[in-house]
Amino acid sequence: MSAHTQSTGPLEYRGLQNQMNILGFWIFLGAEIVLFSTLFASYFVLEMNTAGGPTQEELFKIKDVMIETMLLLTSSFTCGLAIHQMRENKLKGLISWMIVTLLLGLGFIYMEVTEFIHYVHEGATIQTSGFLSAFFTLLGTHGLHVSLGIGWIILLLIQLARRGLTPVTARKTFIASLYWHFLDVVWIFIFTFVYLKGMVM
Repeated sequence: MSAHTQSTGPLEYRGLQNQMNILGFWIFLGAEIVLFSTLFASYFVLEMNTAGGPTQEELFKIKDVMIETMLLLTSSFTCGLAIHQMRENKLKGLISWMIVTLLLGLGFIYMEVTEFIHYVHEGATIQTSGFLSAFFTLLGTHGLHVSLGIGWIILLLIQLARRGLTPVTARKTFIASLYWHFLDVVWIFIFTFVYLKGMVM
């Protein structure tokens, strides 16, 4: 079957293959929603099972969580600016905003690792209680996804620098941005239903 091409519309949607790849990624995100829904459900079942270990109120520090949240929310905004630059056909602007997104993501991972180390020093490990097992599994899975996203963006930046803006690199960049925004949405749920709810309880 010959590839259908079009000369108008966003660069990433030009060509049947690009459109199908983007559709396929939306389906993949559906599977990711199922994964995180399962982890959230496990957390809600186990969140009161502290087994005499530290509770949410004793562990969570609003200042650190707010910094992590601001870093990730801002990175989602800069990722959106990068896609805007891509649609303006401005390669330099796209790369610049993607680098900013990358740095903010690295800042988030640094803060999360620091947070986990602090918890371990407080005697809160994945083996301490059902609550902490579910907590570390949920946040660890999200952190792993963010780390993969960072690696993905680094590879994309290399491709953009070598090949420039083409329908293929535009499609890859757009799909990576969808992934990044998805992780941001997951974090909003974590922030609301794990941290804020835990501190209120």
